[in-house]
Amino acid sequence: MSAPRAVAEIERLPLLWVCAASAAALLLHAIQVPAWVTITALGLVGWRLAALLGAARLPGGIVRVALGLGLVAAVFAQFHTLNGLLPGTAMLMLMASIKLLETRSQRDQYVVIGGALFLLLAACLYAQALVWVPLYGAQALLCCAALAVVAYAPASDDGRAPAPGLRTREVIVLAGRTLLFAIPLAIPLFLFFPRRPGHFWALTSGDEAITGLGDTMTPGGITRLTASYAIAFRVRFEGRLPPPAERYWRGPVLHEFDGTTWQAGRYAVTDAQRLDCLTTPYRYRLYLEPTFRHWWLALDTVMGPPSPGVRYTEDYQLIAAEPVTQSLSYSATSCTRVRSLAPLSPAARLDDTRLPAGSNPQTLALAMQLRGRAGSDVAFVQSVLAFFRTGGFTYSLTPPPLGPDPIDDFLFHTRSGFCGHYASAFVDMMRAGGVPARVVTGYLGGQWNPYDGTLTVRQSDAHAWAEVWLADRGWTRVDPTAVVEPERLYRGILDLLPLGLSVPERLLHTWPLLNTALERWDALNGWWNERVVGFNYRSQLTLLGDLGFHSPELRDAGWVFAATLLAWLAWVSWQVGRQQGRAPQDRLGHAYTRLCRKLARTGLPRAPHHGPLAYAQLIVRYRPDLAPLVSPLLEQYATLRFGPTSASARDRDVRAFERAVTRLSVPKIPPRASTAGQRLKKDFPGA
Repeated sequence: MSAPRAVAEIERLPLLWVCAASAAALLLHAIQVPAWVTITALGLVGWRLAALLGAARLPGGIVRVALGLGLVAAVFAQFHTLNGLLPGTAMLMLMASIKLLETRSQRDQYVVIGGALFLLLAACLYAQALVWVPLYGAQALLCCAALAVVAYAPASDDGRAPAPGLRTREVIVLAGRTLLFAIPLAIPLFLFFPRRPGHFWALTSGDEAITGLGDTMTPGGITRLTASYAIAFRVRFEGRLPPPAERYWRGPVLHEFDGTTWQAGRYAVTDAQRLDCLTTPYRYRLYLEPTFRHWWLALDTVMGPPSPGVRYTEDYQLIAAEPVTQSLSYSATSCTRVRSLAPLSPAARLDDTRLPAGSNPQTLALAMQLRGRAGSDVAFVQSVLAFFRTGGFTYSLTPPPLGPDPIDDFLFHTRSGFCGHYASAFVDMMRAGGVPARVVTGYLGGQWNPYDGTLTVRQSDAHAWAEVWLADRGWTRVDPTAVVEPERLYRGILDLLPLGLSVPERLLHTWPLLNTALERWDALNGWWNERVVGFNYRSQLTLLGDLGFHSPELRDAGWVFAATLLAWLAWVSWQVGRQQGRAPQDRLGHAYTRLCRKLARTGLPRAPHHGPLAYAQLIVRYRPDLAPLVSPLLEQYATLRFGPTSASARDRDVRAFERAVTRLSVPKIPPRASTAGQRLKKDFPGA
């Protein structure tokens, strides 16, 4: 490689690292931001690389200003605002990429790397799942490595070729060592830096793709959730587990029906009715994944709100003031068999018996016929369940499509459906017969995870059932799906209808080895969400209490953090002092030391006053058999150490010298007692 080309390679290396750090930071947001933002930002990075390689020209100042204003207008047109996490992230991605087009000095490169670090922070605010942690760590390492390359970038002000900077391996080692030095400070920062009540990660993300139950349901509408193997929540019980047939997890309650779709309607402003618990209550802690909805899930029926900021509604829902945008946990108490202690209000009876006029006429006629034969509400419920049991209905995840009167079409034509079909039809028939009824959506079941002692409920466990008001009982759960498919109470939907999953998810569910690995991962991920992502103000106070602080406050956390910060600074100062007090050995000198150590094992140690050429002459004199192996190496060392050579040639020759020393193998010699042996001891005092 020619000298000018070598100089060009050395000078462009820092910018290559900066572009790599920027591109990696942009890719972290490829899922969150619109595709055009990522493509445009990566295109700007590619433009800078093309200019670096001589394949394009950098734009002038006017072009850069016009480009920046145009991209600001495009972001505003996309989000209708420049505030918020998502618009701000998109703006930062584009502006950091434009900055690359005017990057010429070392200071500019530092600014771009700083933008990449802020993009890394924005990615952490978006997603805190454990699966992202290795990517975040790799990006932090890449940014630190880019900083090291820029900081150690060689420069020459006298017109001579610059000396080479750090090699790639040295850059990675330096960046990794820097991050390791930061860990002892990062841990006290996380544990003891005074934080306000609430979650650190609780930033609004704008419109999000919602995974989970919605506030509307059409017959069969829950089928889209059964194809998802994602975790909805995990539960850790205090003591015994409820049997599978009682694992109903209450979510949105649907009251309004337009003939096709059920809706939650407005949340009742009145408090829940007083309940009498007829069984031993279950106490548990529930770890809820983000739903971006206001409701909290609980075992049916929860006996009260688990938090002061959550309202316990008239239909036994838990409604929070803010949507669940992050993983959270709460403790609750539930009874699986309850009885209302107050009568149903006239307004509630009216709401839960209302039906749209003119819809599903066949269903209405059938309900009236069955109601005429029944002598009571209980008998009417039993007659409708008997109709489902003996009417030739089948349980299917992929039922035929329904017509404009979906319940009529389902009951009298297709007779094949999922939980949404049966719950919707049953409640419609109850209301037609004058019995107050409503649809309850949530989840049924759960899989025991022996590695963390929790019950894991997945989106595939989504379910819908009915509740009817019966005299002397109050609201009573009725699950018509269990009449058609009784095994649904004891087995998950994935066991009953395995074809509802994709092939990879089916393997995860049915292959024991993969299922065990998934359980371990779920346990680890649950620990991460509970101990790290969910570490909040209350957790901090609990930790301070465990450390011996009575009635801990934020001031106590501040004192603990200050003490650990001082200890960390003292430790870093000691480490830096050790490094400076120990002169670093260059690669060539290290290889020469290894060579001398190998030759000393032959009985010919090098004296302090022996130079490499003098040492070579003495070895040739006493061990002529080693001359072909050793003399060229010692002469090469003398040339590399004291002779003139170019930077690129020296680096290449040093690597060749290191490899030759590594491959060298020399035999030992026995002690000598002759006159020659006396001369040997004179020339080699250590022999």
